Amino acid sequence: MIKKIVIAISGGSGVSLGLKVVSLLPKDIEKHIVISDNAHTVLHKEQNYHDENTIYHDNSNIAASIASGSFRVDAMMVIPCSMNTLAKISCGIADNLITRAASVMIKERKVLLLAPREMPFSAIALENMHKLSTLSVIIAPPVLAYYSEQQSLEAMEDFIIGKWFDLLGIEHTLYKRWS
Repeated sequence: MIKKIVIAISGGSGVSLGLKVVSLLPKDIEKHIVISDNAHTVLHKEQNYHDENTIYHDNSNIAASIASGSFRVDAMMVIPCSMNTLAKISCGIADNLITRAASVMIKERKVLLLAPREMPFSAIALENMHKLSTLSVIIAPPVLAYYSEQQSLEAMEDFIIGKWFDLLGIEHTLYKRWS
């Protein structure tokens, strides 16, 4: 059961999807948010989300609680995950809080979900994803399915987020399941 989660928002495209994940997580889950410099600029221009169970961390604060395995985070999601962040995680570069927290998740064998946002994927990106996948990192780009009969962009986003929640074992009713 997930009690503490890190949601990292990297890159600029898809910031709203990362924020929607935060807003749809159950209220009883402690949320730790880290936003990259590029995503941070977009975030403050687009939305200013906050709830009482959300803790914001500065991406340059490598000494934040979530940078240590002893803090005992249950899962981490990087939504969206830029190719730069993906490459750093794949190579073990921990030069900011997002990449440091991700490396902690890998070393502690905790759930790490990355939602890469580029398309098409380059051979280098695919190689990085393959490497991370062999380390049990979940690679889950925001891909649509049509069987749940989404009729709006919001419903499509709910489907994608619901699939991510399924991967983390978080209960939800965000989309119509296959029957």
